[in-house]
Amino acid sequence: MTELEPYSTIALYSGMIVYAIAFVFYVVDLANRSGDAHLAAAAPATGQAAAGAAGGGTATMVKQRAAAQKKLPRSRWLRAGFALTVLGFLLHLAATVMRGIAAERVPWANMYEFALTATVSIVGIFLIVQFFIDLRFLGALVTGMTVMFLGVAKVKYYVDIVPLVPALDSYWLVIHIIVAVLAVGFFTLSFGLSLLQLLQARRTTKVKIGDTKSMAFMTSFPNQVRLEDLAYRLAIIGFAFWTFTLIAGSIWAEAAWSRYWGWDVKEVWTFIIWVLYAGFIHARATRGWRGTRSAWLNIVAYAAVIFNFSVVNVFFKGLHAYSGL
Repeated sequence: MTELEPYSTIALYSGMIVYAIAFVFYVVDLANRSGDAHLAAAAPATGQAAAGAAGGGTATMVKQRAAAQKKLPRSRWLRAGFALTVLGFLLHLAATVMRGIAAERVPWANMYEFALTATVSIVGIFLIVQFFIDLRFLGALVTGMTVMFLGVAKVKYYVDIVPLVPALDSYWLVIHIIVAVLAVGFFTLSFGLSLLQLLQARRTTKVKIGDTKSMAFMTSFPNQVRLEDLAYRLAIIGFAFWTFTLIAGSIWAEAAWSRYWGWDVKEVWTFIIWVLYAGFIHARATRGWRGTRSAWLNIVAYAAVIFNFSVVNVFFKGLHAYSGL
């Protein structure tokens, strides 16, 4: 079935092109949010929020602002970007599936294949989340990061199809990696929300000193409290999956190497990531660590995820050295 590999590559490149076009549409939408027409449409939200703060407190302010934001029309750029994201995801998924069929195994035996699967998980979760809450304002970040990750994976990490090494030839590979890529998908969305939270906090500071033009596109976004809450909830879901990743990895290690834990560098970094997200969740539950400090901790935790994949897998040797490079 190796003849499917060229078609997988074609589908991947096609998906990357579609994602890149979607990214442009999302960026144009963000630029339009800074325009006078959009700011005029958002102005009632600001007025209602102020009135709510004076008469009914912060909770009323948040609810009125959210209701006003929902009334803002979605631009054709945003709708087109989202439609292209769906198309890019289908091509991306096809590339991943064809790689697996060509290899006659699950497509995550090396860094290139894991990058394919992890990025398809990020975009897939981004699309599924829209059924519950509108996070399309993260579209530029999701498509931009996906194109970047896939480009680096194709240029730096691509390897020809090879059989699984004996240690990976286990049903635990399926369980371990599925929960890991799901965790990465939720962590990525949580990371994006924390970034926007910091931007929103910075804009709020600017507004207080009379600068209403800086980062005007953030006017139509949820306020920093709402962004923090969403980031926290998605991080909890990702943390649950990452916890199971750690547990499943230990069980698999016992089956493969007759020990649950051996302080291998990959095991250590998986645990470090777990500790960082546990710290973020605990800090968010503690009032003194809400706001920008908890957002930065979330960003640091996600940076550890990226470091674990891009640096630990390549430059550190150990029992988990399956990069294929």
